[in-house]
Amino acid sequence: MPPYPHLFAPLALRSLALKNRIVMGSMHTRLECEPDGAERLAAFYAERARGGAALIVTGGVSPDRAGLLEPDADALDDAARIPFHRTITDAVHAAGGRICLQILHAGRYAKIDGLVGASDIPAPINRRKPRALSDPEVEATVEAFARCAALAQEAGYDGVEIMGSEGYLITQFTCPRTNKRSDRWGGSLENRIRFPVEIVRRTRARTGPDFLIIYRLSALDLVEDGMTAQETVAQARAIEAVGADIFDTGIGWHEARVPTIGYMVPRAAWAFAVKRIREAVSIPVMVTNRINTPDAAERLLVDGIADLVSLARPMLADSAFANKARAGRADEINTCVACNQACLDYLFRDKVGTCLVNPRACYETKLPTGPAAHSKRIAVVGAGAAGLACAVTAAERGHAVSLHEAHSAIGGQLNLAAAVPGKEFAETLRYFNVHIAKSGIDLRLASRPSAQELAAGRFDHVVIATGVTPRIPSLPGIDHPKVIRYDEVLSGRKTAGKRVAIIGAGGIGFDVAEFLSVPADGRSVEQFLDAWGVDRTGTSAGGLVPSRPEHVEREIVVLQRKPTTPGRTLGMTTGWAIKAQLARRGVTFLAGVAYECVDDRGLHIILDGAPRVLEVDNVVLCAGQKPVRTLYDELAALGVRVHLIGGAERAEELDALRAIDQGTRLALGF
Repeated sequence: MPPYPHLFAPLALRSLALKNRIVMGSMHTRLECEPDGAERLAAFYAERARGGAALIVTGGVSPDRAGLLEPDADALDDAARIPFHRTITDAVHAAGGRICLQILHAGRYAKIDGLVGASDIPAPINRRKPRALSDPEVEATVEAFARCAALAQEAGYDGVEIMGSEGYLITQFTCPRTNKRSDRWGGSLENRIRFPVEIVRRTRARTGPDFLIIYRLSALDLVEDGMTAQETVAQARAIEAVGADIFDTGIGWHEARVPTIGYMVPRAAWAFAVKRIREAVSIPVMVTNRINTPDAAERLLVDGIADLVSLARPMLADSAFANKARAGRADEINTCVACNQACLDYLFRDKVGTCLVNPRACYETKLPTGPAAHSKRIAVVGAGAAGLACAVTAAERGHAVSLHEAHSAIGGQLNLAAAVPGKEFAETLRYFNVHIAKSGIDLRLASRPSAQELAAGRFDHVVIATGVTPRIPSLPGIDHPKVIRYDEVLSGRKTAGKRVAIIGAGGIGFDVAEFLSVPADGRSVEQFLDAWGVDRTGTSAGGLVPSRPEHVEREIVVLQRKPTTPGRTLGMTTGWAIKAQLARRGVTFLAGVAYECVDDRGLHIILDGAPRVLEVDNVVLCAGQKPVRTLYDELAALGVRVHLIGGAERAEELDALRAIDQGTRLALGF
């Protein structure tokens, strides 16, 4: 029996034969905004086609200028844009892949002047107010979708995906939340779904019988006044009847106050909503969101949840995901950890997206791989995130690498991050362990080489990635038994009591608060959905119900010196969910705090000019880190060619994103 037989079963769709059930789902990259965007997108998608994905769906492209996500975004509304897209389709087809263009009209989410919507209701995540489309303009927009699909067909795409999910224009028509119209495009369900039905109908008529049409359906809106499950099923059946070939399923609008793809979401948490769609229609259905391993993907197919699996960010993390799984090498997959730091967070800051665990994603033409011109001898000291990335990348290029780690296992601070509930850095450590073993790296654990030993080794390059050590604030009573460090807590070396004060409200302080506030009854999919108020019965509008309280056994207070709101350094797309989760668990945050001392009573502080005692069992120090760089200074003094990366180079926060990027880029330059 080959590995993952359901995942690698072929599927025939009209005139298109898919070699497996893995689809690289749509995601924005902002590469289209770059001067060399066509070439970079072609390289990005082609690498994933070579990696074994049966079908690729591009990032969203607008059917007209009014639907642009941002001023520099792409619109396929004129034949003049065909050469740009032909560069992409030719590259994917040459790599043995198939590709569909996603047609996305941003509607009231557009970051442009003159944005439009079903009604003139502004989005809570956009400061701009839309103008309601007139009846003739709605007709023109329907025609724009069909015209865009025809242009995509001419540009060589195998099909299109029509974006009818996540709160973009089509959903703004289908939901009472955003459709207050009284004409034939609003009011009744039949009128509200007329817009997507007409788009699919006219797209099929324009492109003919053999062109693939995927419709991305909002399986669960997760906003008030959203669609009920019954309405969603009715919409799906109506769209199937006019020519759709596949339903892709989206979960939640971008303005929803329920996390859908962050690390705090359990794997495959939304399968129940997708299964409802599959049971109601006869065309294939695709499942998406928080599926990051071939085992999880295979299980969803075996259980009859869906017919295909959409992997977007997992294909950022590892372009060869499919090939590795098919060859029985799933342990070599570089797994997406759902951090959002380099993909979504970058996009919201108008930067090209990439991936924390794979800095080459979207930089394929800038960071080429392949063997080095000359093999070199390289010593890397420190097997944390930066050192691991450097050592593995250098070894893959054919260099002889020795990797020294002072402790008995690799990982450094990644081991602490892996202890935080939901964070999947254990997968990253598995990936590095496997690649160390298979690449021939000379791994030396419990090794602390001296500067003299390294200098005598005659290495071509010495890389110092010795990481950080916790910063201990100057505070009376800092050596009191109540005081423990964050690394002692997260590593399990020490256990905090029932009442805890956390000094420091940066990323580490929030990690410790999450670690200490795990509900007593665990963290299953059902518990996650209950805690966030998600309806699994399908009876409520938008799929929302009152949330259930989580029982937490500890009393936790997080403190910071700055008077600003705690959590400002958290990720843009995950920070709000982390803060909401901790607030629901009863974690208290205090800002503008002056620390006085620690004694048998607890932590003495001054808040709002008044003294106060927090009577706690433990005070956890999360007050930052200091770089460990003595070895680097000693080597530099000896005249050794030495590089400094990761926390040893800059110690602010626990930044795996910067560390892995630094290590990878350095090794690619050897």
